[in-house]
Amino acid sequence: MQFLLAFVVVAPLLGALAALLPAPPGLKGRSPDQAVLRHGVTVTGAVLVATLVLAAGFDHDQPSKMQATTDISWIPALDVRIHLGTDGISLPLLVLTALLTFLCALYSYFKLPAGPSAKGFVALVLVLESGTLATFAVLDLILFFLAFEMVLIPMYFLIARWGGDRKQPAAWKFVLYTLLGSVVMLLGLLLVGLKSGTFDMVALATDNGRGLTSSVQVIAVIAIGVGLAVKTPMWPLHSWLPDAHTAAPTVGSVLLAGVLLKMGTYGFVRILLPVAPDGMETFAPYLAAFAVVGIVYGSLACLALARPGAKGDLKRLIAYSSVGHMGFVLLGIATMTPTGVNGALFANIAHGLITGLLFFLVGAVKDRYGTADLDTLSGATGAALYGRAPRLGGLLAFAAVASLGLPGLAGFWGEMLTLFGAFDPAEGLSRPAFLTFMAIGASGTLLTAAYMLIVVRRVCMGDPRAARPGTSGPGTDGTGADRTTGSADGPVGTGTPGSTGTPGSTGTPEDAGRPEGADTGGTSPGAPGTQPQPLADVQGYELAAWTPLAALTVLAGLWPAVLLGLTDPAVQKLLSGGKS
Repeated sequence: MQFLLAFVVVAPLLGALAALLPAPPGLKGRSPDQAVLRHGVTVTGAVLVATLVLAAGFDHDQPSKMQATTDISWIPALDVRIHLGTDGISLPLLVLTALLTFLCALYSYFKLPAGPSAKGFVALVLVLESGTLATFAVLDLILFFLAFEMVLIPMYFLIARWGGDRKQPAAWKFVLYTLLGSVVMLLGLLLVGLKSGTFDMVALATDNGRGLTSSVQVIAVIAIGVGLAVKTPMWPLHSWLPDAHTAAPTVGSVLLAGVLLKMGTYGFVRILLPVAPDGMETFAPYLAAFAVVGIVYGSLACLALARPGAKGDLKRLIAYSSVGHMGFVLLGIATMTPTGVNGALFANIAHGLITGLLFFLVGAVKDRYGTADLDTLSGATGAALYGRAPRLGGLLAFAAVASLGLPGLAGFWGEMLTLFGAFDPAEGLSRPAFLTFMAIGASGTLLTAAYMLIVVRRVCMGDPRAARPGTSGPGTDGTGADRTTGSADGPVGTGTPGSTGTPGSTGTPEDAGRPEGADTGGTSPGAPGTQPQPLADVQGYELAAWTPLAALTVLAGLWPAVLLGLTDPAVQKLLSGGKS
C-alpha cells in the first residue's frame, strides 16, 4: 500500500520525463506522435490501475485512519517531511484524478489538440496529473504548497500553446491570479507551521488549533483562505475561470474543472477546518455569504449567456456554472457540520464527473459545428442534435439534467446535504443567517434548472434537417455555423472517407495524432439548395471516454452510501479534533 501510493504520485512525473525522450525501437508506431500519445495512455492507465488497487486494498472499516502512509525526513532543520497518506476524504479525489486524466489521454490519442508537439502535450498532462495527485496525498504543509503550485505551469502552457482564441491573455490571467493568491497562502502556511512548531498536517489536525491563539488562527484563515478561494474559485475571485475555460482545449477544460478546482476546496477541509477551528468559526458566515452570492451570480451569468442574441459561448456558460456549483461546496464547508462537509465532499466528486462530461460533450459539439456560440448553434431551425446526432444529443441532455441536480443522479446529493447543513449549522454560528443562506442557495438550484433547460432546448431541439432548400451554402451546415472557420480547439474541416468524424465511423488507432477539430466529418459543403449530410454521432473513442463518467454519475446518484461511507467517518474525526 505504501509503495502503491508513492507510485501513484511519482509515476506520472517519471512518465513525463520519458515522454520527452525518443521512443525505443519497436514502440514508435506509425509516427512519433502516435508513439508518445500511446505512451501517455499507458502511463495514465497504469496510474489508474494502481489507484484502483489502492482503493480496493483500503481498509473500508477504518476510513478515518490514515493508510498507505510514508513518513521520511526531508529538511530536518525545518522539520519538513515527505509524509504521504490517504483516508476517506482524499481517496475519492485520488481515484477521480486518475480516472479523468486517463480518459483525457485516451481522448487525445484520437483527437490531439492543434498545437506545437504531441511530446510537449503529453509531458504537460502527466506533470499536471502528478501535481494534482500529490496535492491530495501529501500530509505536510510545505509539500502541500509545492504540489499545489506544481500544476500551474503545465496548465498555463496547455492553455497558451494548445488553446484557442485569446489563449495568451487567458493563460496569463490564470497564472497571475493563482500565483498572487498562492503567495498569500504561503505566508499563512508558514505562520501556522512556525507558531505550532510543526508542518505535519496530521499532528496539526489532532491538536485542533490548541497550539495556536485565536488571533493567529484568524490571520491564518484569511491568508490561507485567499489562496484556496482563488483556486476554488470563490466569487469575487473567479474572473480568471471563464476566460481560461473558453480558451483551453477540450481536455484542458476537463482537467481544470474536474480536478484542479477541487484542490482549493480540499485545502479548506484538510487544513483550515481542523487546524484553525476558531478562525474558521469567525469567518464561516462570510464564507457562506460569498458562497451563496457565487451560486446566484453564476446562475444569472449563465442565464444571460443562454438567452437569444447574447452571443453566449457554450464553454463559457459551463465555466460560469462551475462558479455556482463550487459555491455549494463552499457553503457546505462553511456550516462546519458533518452533514455540510460531507455534502461538500460529495458535491466535489459529482461536479468533477458531471462537468468533466459536459466539457467533453461541448468540445464534441464545437468540433462538429465549428463554433460553440449558442446563437449560431440554434440558428433559425435549432442545432437539432436529437435529430442529427441522437446519441450526442441524448448525452448532452443527460449531463445537463445531472448538473441541475435531478434526483437519482450524482448532482442531487451534494446540493441537498449542503442545504441540510445550512439548516442546522455548527454550534456558535448564527442559525438565522444560515437559514437565509440556505434559502438563497435553494433559489440557485431553480436558476440552474432554468439555464440548463434553455441550453438543451436551443442545442438539442429543432428541425433535424438543419437547412431548408436554398438556405445552405458552401461551408455551412444550414444553421449558420461556418464549417471552414477555426475553433478554439483547432481548424474545422469537412468529412472525408476514413476520417475520425465520418458518419458511422468509430475512430481507430490510425487516427492517432490527428489534431483536435482538424477533420470531424459532420457535413460536407454543398451548393445552394442542397441538403447537408447528418452530423457524425458519438464515435467509438468518444464513447470510451464518456461512458465511465455517465455510469459513475448514475451510480453515485443511486448509491450515495458508497461515497458517504468513506467520507463520513473521516469528517467526523476531522471535526472532533482527531478523535474517531
